[in-house]
Amino acid sequence: MSELLKARRGGSLRGLARIGGDKSCSHRALILAAMAEGETFVNGLSDCEDVQRTVAALFAFGCTIEPQGDGWRVRSGPWASPDTQIDCGNSGTTARLLMGAVAGMEGVSATFAGDASLAKRPMRRVSEPLRRMGAEIDEGDTLPLSITGRRLGGIDHQNVPASAQVKSALLLAGLSTDAPVRIVEPIQSRDHSEIMLAEFGATVVREDGSVELGECRELRGTTIEIGADPSSAAYPILGAAIVPGSDVTVLGMNVNPLRTGFVEQLERMSAGLQLSNESVKSGEIVADVRVRHSPMQSCHVTSELVPAMIDEIPALAVACAFADGESVIEGLGELRVKESDRLGALVAGLTACGVAAVVRDDSLHIFGRGSVRGGATVSTHGDHRIAMAFLTLGLASEEPVTIDRAEMIATSFPGFVEVMRGLGADIA
Repeated sequence: MSELLKARRGGSLRGLARIGGDKSCSHRALILAAMAEGETFVNGLSDCEDVQRTVAALFAFGCTIEPQGDGWRVRSGPWASPDTQIDCGNSGTTARLLMGAVAGMEGVSATFAGDASLAKRPMRRVSEPLRRMGAEIDEGDTLPLSITGRRLGGIDHQNVPASAQVKSALLLAGLSTDAPVRIVEPIQSRDHSEIMLAEFGATVVREDGSVELGECRELRGTTIEIGADPSSAAYPILGAAIVPGSDVTVLGMNVNPLRTGFVEQLERMSAGLQLSNESVKSGEIVADVRVRHSPMQSCHVTSELVPAMIDEIPALAVACAFADGESVIEGLGELRVKESDRLGALVAGLTACGVAAVVRDDSLHIFGRGSVRGGATVSTHGDHRIAMAFLTLGLASEEPVTIDRAEMIATSFPGFVEVMRGLGADIA
């Protein structure tokens, strides 16, 4: 993929979109399979670069992952200390979840590193509660960090701000101890780890506002089916919503209620959405999602709704740019410490495309007028979601939109350009 990509308005977007497996579920399936007794077969594994970082890390710890038919076979074994640093690339999930997994493995040591972007992201939110459980981890808030597995105690942790990665790291660490492990969540974060732990045979006690590991903490190999990634699907869904005459169906998408905040918000904004063929795969709900263009209304998103769409905020911001009136999205402080300062990148990109947008405290205000001028080269700051959001904007704006870098899109959605072109998008 070339560094510069340009998107311009053409015809409508129409057809079926086949999206790769959910990235969050893919990381968790691999790590839990590598910790389980016996073999696990994973179908629908994401092929993005972030998940490949987890695959490479598990190889380094001595696990076996190999193709098996249309899926992958994972065989666990005694984990060993890697000979070199674990390079997590841009994947915060790889780093944070594996820190939790290693924390309770006595005698196993590892150093986790990342690229320039990941090296700026906060890690103390994971390392501090792991230390309270007894883990031996370097001081500091950024990678590289070294950790040595030890016998751990329990923890009762307040997961504020809501972070599925922190919760998951503590649950993984808790598998190695009999002590109570409880995470309290005033605002619930994604629950893929809880669902998948149960699929591997662990006892997970879920009550209003908390999750706790139960008596059974031994994992058994199983078969995992992974649905299409809703964060990647957000872009063909967005394109169908903002490009006149469009009609797109995303096949077999994970519609976990804690991941559907974006499509639910589009529906509240009057976009035409319809779910069909719902089923349950490995504890997760999947469905076909059909989206048809419709003029959209402005919205007000409160902070309580944000965790269910945190990765889709750039796509939602673009949708708001095409709505009529002022839209407000609250509680976005977490976006300042993603792959880039996404709040700043969104405001700069929208402004360059002729859309008035400002940040007030942790709220994003977008003043839509039903149409967008475009005609800008947008700085992505190396952020894959900023890149995909503004390329999608360019498909409906009056003038083409160019992004300054495109290669990092592969970190989460390597087939983005091909999928969008297959629906009729003009991206080159």
